[in-house]
Amino acid sequence: MINTYNHKNLVWIDAISPTKEEVRDLMQKYGIDPLIAEELLIPSMKPKVDFRKNYIYLILHFPAIYHSHTKNVNQEIDFIIGHDFLITTRYDAIDPIHKFSKIFEVNSILDRDNMGDSAGFIFYYMIRKLYKSLTHELDFVADRLKIIEDRIFLGNEKLMVLELSKVSREILQFKQSLNLHDEVWSSFELAAIKFFGRDFDYHVKGILGSFSRVQSAIQSNTDTLNELRETNNSLLSTKQNEIMKTLAVISFIILPISFLATVFGMNTNYIPIVGSANDFWIVMGIMTITALFVAVFFKYKNWF
Repeated sequence: MINTYNHKNLVWIDAISPTKEEVRDLMQKYGIDPLIAEELLIPSMKPKVDFRKNYIYLILHFPAIYHSHTKNVNQEIDFIIGHDFLITTRYDAIDPIHKFSKIFEVNSILDRDNMGDSAGFIFYYMIRKLYKSLTHELDFVADRLKIIEDRIFLGNEKLMVLELSKVSREILQFKQSLNLHDEVWSSFELAAIKFFGRDFDYHVKGILGSFSRVQSAIQSNTDTLNELRETNNSLLSTKQNEIMKTLAVISFIILPISFLATVFGMNTNYIPIVGSANDFWIVMGIMTITALFVAVFFKYKNWF
């Protein structure tokens, strides 16, 4: 499906899972290299930057943990940036792109000038919108970590082990998707300045600033996650140690009682006390006193 948006002399073509015929039409109309046109038909594994005479070809992957419409959390967008045209190709419904299309339409209707005079400005605003969406997702991760922190100190350490692992996987997915963006922007900066002129360097720096804020949010969430995991493990370990200590104390208290019970249960001709009046209560009294003595001794030693 092809959606076309116009603003003055600029055009943005948004292709969603384009067919071969649609890609062929775009290739012929905008002079796209056949090899690049072929890449628009299927998703690519890695990001890339390719500088051509009349356009810049760019592939980027963006994580969508909470706002993905499919099971794939790694969404790819291919950009072909010309002087007066921008072509985006994607294979999934991407919410920031949909929101940006509404903004673009409003700017066209109101004839505002903040879109700039080249397709590079459209690309600049679009990328910032995409990175802003990522910061919102990372804010959601931060909120989840806050909830986990509260539940940890309410005594739910065991349950939070799984929750922390889930958040850790989500942060890892962010890192894996954005890992190569830094290298891509380094290559893009050189190509964009050569293609759009030295003045466009300001907007490239703006893109890098948006990317840097996303990286900072990821690092902040990673640090928080590590601290919470360490705290949770410490509390869980302390609780388990207390349980083991209690079980050990109970075992030591029962040990002499078991010994006495074994002694008085021996099958011999003569056993003291056994057979006399109230022998059962006397034996029980001895066992109780022994247990209390051991308990007091452990308490005196602060062993429980």
